[in-house]
Formats: sequence, structure tokens, C-alpha cells
Amino acid sequence: MNSNSPAMRGNSWRSLLAGCCRSGSSINGQPSYRIPAPNQSSARRLPLSQLSSPDSLSPGHLSLSLAGSSLRAFTLDELQTVTDGFSRDNLIGEGGFGPVYRGFVDGTMQPGVEAQEVAVKLLDPNGDQGHREWLAEVIYLGQLRHPHLVKLIGYCYENEHRLLVYEYMAKGNLESHLFNRFFVSLTWLTRLKVAVGAAKGLAFLHETKQPVIYRDFKASNILLDSDFTAKLSDFGLAKDGPEGDNTHVSTRVMGTEGYAAPEYIMTGHLTTKSDVYSFGVVLLELLTGRRSVDRMRPSREQNLVEWARPCLNDARKLMRIMDASFNQQYSIKAAQKAAALAYQCLSQNPKSRPQMSTVIEILEPLMDWDEGIVGTFVFTVVNEDVGEEDQEEKDCEENGYNLQKGQRHKMRPGICREHTDALLYKSTSGRRGRKGAGEMVMNMQM
Repeated sequence: MNSNSPAMRGNSWRSLLAGCCRSGSSINGQPSYRIPAPNQSSARRLPLSQLSSPDSLSPGHLSLSLAGSSLRAFTLDELQTVTDGFSRDNLIGEGGFGPVYRGFVDGTMQPGVEAQEVAVKLLDPNGDQGHREWLAEVIYLGQLRHPHLVKLIGYCYENEHRLLVYEYMAKGNLESHLFNRFFVSLTWLTRLKVAVGAAKGLAFLHETKQPVIYRDFKASNILLDSDFTAKLSDFGLAKDGPEGDNTHVSTRVMGTEGYAAPEYIMTGHLTTKSDVYSFGVVLLELLTGRRSVDRMRPSREQNLVEWARPCLNDARKLMRIMDASFNQQYSIKAAQKAAALAYQCLSQNPKSRPQMSTVIEILEPLMDWDEGIVGTFVFTVVNEDVGEEDQEEKDCEENGYNLQKGQRHKMRPGICREHTDALLYKSTSGRRGRKGAGEMVMNMQM
């Protein structure tokens, strides 16, 4: 069996957990570099490329180099405790890096640790990523702080064990909300909010004093908090941007099929415009509700960019490819503006793609374009009181549609300018003869 097969990967990290109680090795050595405190705007960030021999970097070197940051160095025993022994009940996901567990940390572990829920990611030595990707995550997120980057709280580096501790993101990743049928479909305004947040995260990386190219921008790497605020995660493939007169970074091609820019695939030349292309792919996923690559679809529709990009500048064709789960509850003008932006981001010519700061300037105002957005209302008419029935029929007719008694009807889009994404239900449990009887329940997504 291939060592990278799912079965072998699962066995590898489960076997790894069996040895979690072993004590760590002694730490010696002097630091080659010291990472500046991330909140000091005048301080320069330590580029990953300047670390001498990153593959052989000792825990001592790393710990002392990170002394200026806010990162915590956790022990394996501490992380085993906060996850209840890496209990399967606390397993919240598994990716190319390895399994991720939910836990809780506070000041009883280490003085000054903020009490909060965390996500603990355990490196699978036989997974898609390794020590270099783990180290890149520590170096980048240990120094970079932004509201739209996931917060790295700490790490663990003992023997062969490599773990990362992040803030817990209650809503999981964007990919699940878009493509998992067990999730409620995201509304138009929520998708715009996610797109704007992710764009701000990318813009921050591109515009820092020492630019960072994310290189793996995709739906599964966009995490969402309880308020659907988007934060970029997984910096294992991130690269320092070009310096001086250099126009690009040359590197071997890595990333995810369907998201990588065509010039990067062809030449290995990496620029911030490579990230802009990937953003365009995710924006297209948000508009259409389709995956970047879907082998289950007809051959001409399997690659989302090839299938959808020709439709983005045609108003009639655009309406045909918009996600049907919107139920037309979105601003047509805003959708056309977002589609035109996606078209630019997906240009074959990198120089024709906009900067991420321009992307934000175009996208953010669209959240206020509520023309054509209406709520979806479902009424159940109570056949108990004639006076109440007449009143409800009158109310419904005033809103532009008719009800047949005892039936449920969906409001036609575009009739009432009710500026909300709420679903309103009226209960039939009210008492007879009481006007407006029943409970009104609202389930709202921003």
C-alpha cells in the first residue's frame, strides 16, 4: 500500500498519539536570529529564507528566536491534557497536515494564558506536509497579526512531534459551507462578507514591508468565526515575496488543482498576482456554488474557470450560472459587479489582474447594495378564526401576493424590499380568536 494512502495516514497519526506521553529531549544551542515583537511596526519580520538550516533547527533555536513574539511553547503533555488525550470525541477535522482537535486552555497551564477554546493541529509525519511547512506556519503566523489571519497561539516541538495551537473558529471552513449538503446555504450578504474579509487578509500579506505570497488560497483555507468573519489559515506553502529588482520568486509548483495561476503552473514564477488569480477562483465559487474542479459534472463543466469565465461579462448568461440556492435573493447589479471583478482576477495576463487593495475597494461597497434583496417568508394560515384569516389575507395582498387558506406560500422575489436575509415562520399553536396568535421565530445569517 502506498505510504501516502488515507489508510496509512490514519494509522500513522494514531500510532503517533500512542507515544505522546514520552518526555521531550534536552534543549541546547544559541539562536541565529531573533524574531521581533509583531506589534512593533518599525521592526522587520524575519524571513523564513533567512533561517539557517531550517530542517535541522533545534527546539532551543526556535524557542529563543521566538522570544520576542507572543507565541507560547506548549509541552506535549499540556496539549494532551487540553484535548482529553487527543480524544476522538474532540476530533474536528483532518487535512493534509494531519488531524485537528478541539480543546481549552487557560492560566492553569501557563501563567498569563488567556482562557479560550483552541484548535490543536497535529502534524502527521506521513501526510502531505512536513517539518518545513510546520515551521513556515510558526514563523509567519508567529510574527503576522491581522483581524483576517487566524491567530496562532502557540506550538509544540518535542522529538518528532510537531503541533500548532490556534484560536478556535466556530463555523469551520468556507468549503464546508459552500459544498457540504448538510450545511445551510450561505446567503448573498454572508458570501460578500466572507469575500471582503478574505481579500483584506490577502491585501495585508501583499502590502507588508516584506510581502508574503500566500500560494494556497482556497475555500478550505478560509476559516469562519461565529460571526462569519473570514480568516486565512494554513501558511505551510507561503513564500517571501520578491525583493529589490526581482519581479518574481522562482519555486517548484505547489498548491491545489483548480486554484493555481496558469503562469505559475507553466513557469514556477510566483508573484502576488498569483494569489489574486486564486482569489478570483474562490469568488467564482461563491457566486456559482460550484467547486473549482468537479469530476462529477459533464466534461465541459468540470473546470469552473473554463466553464464560467466566458459568462461573467454577459448579464443574461451570468444569471444562468449564479448559485440556485440564492433563490434570486441578491442584488443583480452587485452580482454583475462582483462577476466583472472575478473576470479581471482570472485574466491569463497577470498584469491585467487588479491589486488586492483594488479588489477590496470594489467588493466592500457591494454589501450596501440591497436592491432586489428580499427575505423569504413562509406563512401558515390558521383556519380557526374568520376575522384573523381576513386580516392575514389583507396583509399578504398588501405585500404583493395572495394566499389560499390553509396553504403555505413562498414570497416571490423582488416584490417587497425587506432588507434582511431572515427566514420568518409563524406558528399555528396560537389560541383561537386571538389576533396575531402564535410565535414568530427568526433564524438569521449575516
